[in-house]
Formats: sequence, structure tokens, C-alpha cells
Amino acid sequence: MMRESGILLPVSALPSKHGIGKLGQAAYDFVDFLCSAGCHYWQVLPLTPTSYGDSPYQSPSCFAGNPYLIDFDILADRGWLSHADYDGIAWDSDPDVIDYELLWRQVMPVLRIAYQNFAKRKPAAFKKFCTEQKAWLADYALFMALKDAHEGRAWDEWEPELRLCRRDAVATARKDYRTEIEFWQFVQFCFFSQWDSLKQYANQKGIRIIGDIPIYAAFDSAEVWAKPKLFQLDAEKKPVAVAGCPPDCFAVTGQLWGNPLWNWEGMAKDGYAWWLGRIGFTLRLYDVVRIDHFRGFERYYAIPYGAETAEHGKWVKGPDFALWKAAKAAFGDMNVIAEDLGNITPAVIRLLKRTGFPGMKVMQFAFDSDAENPYLPHNFETSNCVCYTGTHDNHTLRGWVKSNTDETNAYAMRYLGVKKPKKLPKAVLRAAWRSTAKIAIAPFQDFVNAPPSDRINTPSTLGGNWIYRTDASEFTPKLAAKIREMNETYGRLNRTDEQPADAQKE
Repeated sequence: MMRESGILLPVSALPSKHGIGKLGQAAYDFVDFLCSAGCHYWQVLPLTPTSYGDSPYQSPSCFAGNPYLIDFDILADRGWLSHADYDGIAWDSDPDVIDYELLWRQVMPVLRIAYQNFAKRKPAAFKKFCTEQKAWLADYALFMALKDAHEGRAWDEWEPELRLCRRDAVATARKDYRTEIEFWQFVQFCFFSQWDSLKQYANQKGIRIIGDIPIYAAFDSAEVWAKPKLFQLDAEKKPVAVAGCPPDCFAVTGQLWGNPLWNWEGMAKDGYAWWLGRIGFTLRLYDVVRIDHFRGFERYYAIPYGAETAEHGKWVKGPDFALWKAAKAAFGDMNVIAEDLGNITPAVIRLLKRTGFPGMKVMQFAFDSDAENPYLPHNFETSNCVCYTGTHDNHTLRGWVKSNTDETNAYAMRYLGVKKPKKLPKAVLRAAWRSTAKIAIAPFQDFVNAPPSDRINTPSTLGGNWIYRTDASEFTPKLAAKIREMNETYGRLNRTDEQPADAQKE
């Protein structure tokens, strides 16, 4: 079995002088860093547009790419922008964090300038892109045009004919907003052109991309607006119940996500056609796909619509293996990682085994009980798993040590053979790489011993999330050499960069 490794770092966190990470030179430089570090994977998390709470898990589309990530320099190279269109703008209020409000005000005007120049001579590739992506792009572009026309208000605040997506009203809107619709199609054309080039470069360097399928769609999304039959909605398109998680030791009132629930019973009638389309799209977008909240396919937690907390929900049977049986029939063997964290029952374990997908082992969950803890490396029942030091929802390792009880840190020090709590982050990293898991992954923060403030996301909180940024000075040859040494020591070294150029091309 090949042993592999990777680094988790959202594109948004890459070094940038334009307020947020982009799909330009810094992204290519990070691929080179991964290559020199001897890693196999770059885990990017969702690339979808952010919305409520600045989270890509609450997106206006299940398919679209985030406009903020479009690189202006690449657009300038194509002749659609001049550097004066964007270099004189103040892109951040604090260079250490992402200011989404500022981006919301300033990115789109620059992209509109690019569109005006693009529209003078549209490349043939644009029409091809719109045709190939019509299944989702047509509704998304209209949805965004209408949101702009309604000053950004959610679709359930639009006039009744459009809110309910009446056929005549939609047909009229497609004519009235033709130019605006094309602008949003252009934005997606730019995003996917840049993403495809970056992914091709990464693959040529021997680096594979791990992406993400969030299990739920946001209520204020093109999918809920245009395809309400996919969801559990009433006649007025209000949710019957919403998604979340029950109370546990991490959230005493549970997690109230608020997403509408899928109408699994209805989708089963056409063999889960829409979900198969989504899975197929994502498998083409990435090399490996992490399925978010995998246990929700076996049973999902339904919270009454309007509830203020998640305390009074109930578990409801989901599609279970039927969806994945259909996916396997459509796509064969799939490169998938199942996020099997949280309330895991024997039925969820059976589903995971039937799919054959590797699950996740998170080291930060390993030391808060005893030697029977399933996240401790000696308890991994199979190597068919991915060992993480932490995920985007966890503390940095340094923050984790600080937040732990004395008892947890004491047990972790005994288990890992270190004498001081400050030695734990490095020891946890090495334990993950030393484990029998076929893939070991850590957030970039854990390689640089980042402080608690560099955490990406804190679940069940609003504000201050997804703002993490890196600086170019952090990606040093010395750090790459340290990671490479760890990969070599524990049999996880990607030697692609040592092959002759001709071999890489093959």
C-alpha cells in the first residue's frame, strides 16, 4: 500500500496583495512548495462562493466557483484588465485577516471592468463553457442577476412571481437581464478557466487536489430557488424542517445549521439523478472528494423549522447505500474520503464499509478519554483511513493544547512521549505521519505552530471565521525540507519531483 500525505490550506488563505488568496502565482508557488516538501495532496476545502457567515458551506450555489478567488493578474494577461484597474485599491483593512465586506464592495466592480473588455471580443471557449455547464450555470447566473436587481435580498423576499419561480416570470427575467446574466456566466468562465489551469499544473507536478462536497445547500441558493422539489419545502417554499446536529459535549444546545433538508424520497424516484450530476461534476473538478457529514446519508437530524436551538430535532432515515450504489454504477470506483465524524452509529459504520470509502481519524479527538479511544493510532482498525491532526473546524494544534484540560494534555504527553505541553504540537504531527493510515493530512497552521487566532472555523459561531491568511515568508525552503524529512522518515515521500521531466509528462 502506498503511504501518502498532504496539507490542508484553503485557496482563500494563500498569500495575496488583493485581500484574499487567488488562483494566480501564489497558488502555483504553493504547488511547488508541496512538491518540494514531498507531499501528495493539497486539500482546498469548498471552492464555492461564500455567503452567510462568510462560509463556503453556506453558498448561493452547489456548483459555482468563488469570484473572490479569480486572479486579476491573469485577467490582465488576457487583456481584460489593466493593472491600474485594481492595483491602486485598498484591498484589506488588516493584512492578517480577510475582510469579506470590503471584498464584496470592491471585487465585483473590477470584474465588471473585465467583462466590458471581454464583451468586445468573446472567445469561442466562452460559448462552449456555457453550453457544457448549462445544467447549473443558467439558473445560477439568472439567480445572481435577480439578487443584484433586488439589492442582494434573499429570494424569499422577492415579488411572488419570481419568488415562486413562475415560468412566465422567469422567461421574462431571462430577457430583461440578458446582459447581467452573461456577466455572471463570464465570472464563472474566468474562475473555471483559472482553476483548470492550476489543477493541471498541480497534477503535472504529482500533486492531487482534495475537494469537498458540502452535504447541504444553503436556503438562499440557486438550487432551492429554482429546484424546490429537491428539498423538503411546503407550498410556499418554506422549509418543513432544517439541518443540524443534536446537543453534545461540544455544543450543549446542538448545532442549528438551518439548511433545508433534501427530499430523498422524491429523488429516489429518478435514481438520484440530480445528486449523481453533482457527484460527477465534483469528481471532475477534483482528484479526490471529501464527502461532508457522511453520517447524514444514513440518517439525518431534522429540526423543526423556526426552532431557536437544535435540542428538539429527530433522526430520520436517509438514502443510505442506495445513493452510493447508484453512484458506483455511474462512475465506478470513486476517489472519496468520507467525513465520518460526530454521532457515529453501527449503521453508519456498516454504510462506510459497504462503500469502501476511507473514513477520517482526527488526532485532536484522541486524548480526552482512555486507551480505548478509536482516534488513537493504535486503535485504527484499518489502514483505509485518513489521519488528520485537525480539520478546518478544529483549533490549531497550539490552540488545542491551550484549550485542553490538564488531564488531556497529561495523557497526550504520556502517549506521545514528551515532557512539556509545548512539545505536543510537533509530537501530534509526527504521530499522524507515523500512523498506519494510508493518508496523513495536517492544516498548514500545524506545520508552523500557528497561534489559536489562526483557526479557520469555529462551528456554531457567527463572525470571525474563514478569515485566516498566510504570508509568503512562511513558505520557506527550510519548512519544506522539514516536511520532506518527515515524509521520508515515515514512508510517505512523494518522489515525483525526483523523476526525469519526460517521466513526469507520461
